[in-house]
Amino acid sequence: MSQSIDAPLTPIHALGRMVLELTRMVGDITLFGWQMLGWLFVKWPRSKVLWPIMDQIGVQSLSVILITGSFIGMVLTVQAYDQFALMGMESQLGTVVNVTLVKELGPVLAALMLAGRVGSAIAAELGTMRVTEQIDALTVLGANPIAHLVVPRFLACVLLIPALTLFADGIGVLTGWVFSTQVLHVDSYYYWHYSRAFVTGFDVFQGIIKSVLFGGAIAIISCHRGFHSGAGAEGVGRAATEAFVFSFVTILVIDFLLGTFLMEAYFLIYPRTYSMG
Repeated sequence: MSQSIDAPLTPIHALGRMVLELTRMVGDITLFGWQMLGWLFVKWPRSKVLWPIMDQIGVQSLSVILITGSFIGMVLTVQAYDQFALMGMESQLGTVVNVTLVKELGPVLAALMLAGRVGSAIAAELGTMRVTEQIDALTVLGANPIAHLVVPRFLACVLLIPALTLFADGIGVLTGWVFSTQVLHVDSYYYWHYSRAFVTGFDVFQGIIKSVLFGGAIAIISCHRGFHSGAGAEGVGRAATEAFVFSFVTILVIDFLLGTFLMEAYFLIYPRTYSMG
């Protein structure tokens, strides 16, 4: 006998429905991204369209990023100092603080902060345009909405989020050094000596590559949710929330996958060496 339509879903059915919905969403966002990349190489946005978006995403986010980077550096210093002090290795504090900052926490936390500020704003703006039928009006006038609305925001995110990440890394390194030397009384010479010895250009490169992909993911996901916003204020609010949540999860997934790949690539270029004690 077939199950009644009104019968409650079993946990297995609910899980299957969730997997199917997630698969559909990922596929839809992927196709949306491919369409955007196609228009990126066909129609480059005009400067009078691109510059205001870059100002909104980059310049207006600078203060938030600087505050975030400042506290990242000081928090890392506070958390690492006790462990290093127990081992009598306070002079090497700069190594773990700066490596962790430029390689991992700087790019990830900066991207998460920008997903909340920039991603939600993009989704809300495009969602409002969808609700008020401005996107439909562009289509009627013969203009492609993805080329005119998505491509400039994608370019701004991909170009400026790595730059903002470098600002966050720089201010984090500076505040970590100041807090270590002035509050925790770590010797400044050894702080920079060990930092220079263990922080490599490859670590900085990893952070930049991650931030580029984070920026692209934030732009595509936020624009997609804005384009598919529901009706009314509730639909726009839900689109903004979904843009942040989906971007948050995607950033963590990209960080894990890319971090694993880059680690293997590093050891492929510089093979591990083991010393026999």
